[in-house]
Amino acid sequence: MSEHQGQPAERPDGDPAPHQAPALPAATVFDALGAEYERAFAGSAAHHASLDRLLEHLAPGSRVLDVGSGTGVPTARRLAAAGHRVVGVDVSPVMTALAARQVPDAEFRCADIRELPWADEEFDAVCVYFSLLQMSRGEQSGLLGRLARAVKPGGRLAVATVPVDVADVSAVFMGQPVVVSSFGEEEFASVVAGAGFAVEERHSVLFTPDHPAGAPEPHLFLHGRRI
Repeated sequence: MSEHQGQPAERPDGDPAPHQAPALPAATVFDALGAEYERAFAGSAAHHASLDRLLEHLAPGSRVLDVGSGTGVPTARRLAAAGHRVVGVDVSPVMTALAARQVPDAEFRCADIRELPWADEEFDAVCVYFSLLQMSRGEQSGLLGRLARAVKPGGRLAVATVPVDVADVSAVFMGQPVVVSSFGEEEFASVVAGAGFAVEERHSVLFTPDHPAGAPEPHLFLHGRRI
């Protein structure tokens, strides 16, 4: 999935904005957004700070899975530039093609992360930046458990989400109709811990995407270690 899989647009009162069109699959949404998505979100200082923290923990040449790699910027680009072996997975063909051009030193696969098999302990770290939001709550929990098994004991997790307590809510994301699910901050931390990661750090910020339809939204970044 793309690095942001879709946050609920909000009205000034904080409630998700309604939409009049049926929700679109994630691949359709992010094919339509393409590089526009990167311009809106890649400048997040909190995202870059999260990558800084992850890089501090990685041994040279670590193998890292980037779930929802989007256009490859900033996550795959920074990891690859630091000498790590990056495998990015995204459901959008347009974004996967952009990522392959922008980060030629990484490997990108166009696929649904939920359908890919991974060997146990195949990776030294996994990144999941905003790529869970168009999955149901059950799918999010199940995927995090699978990702934990794919990471070596002691390996690292960097995960970010929009910490709002919603399930299957219709919303509009950068003009695209979507259905999103998420957890509140404490519940999400519990889900990550339940998947098999010791949560070591968390950081919350309010971020406004650089986009005409952008509105302030809460972002939660967690860092964990595979137990």
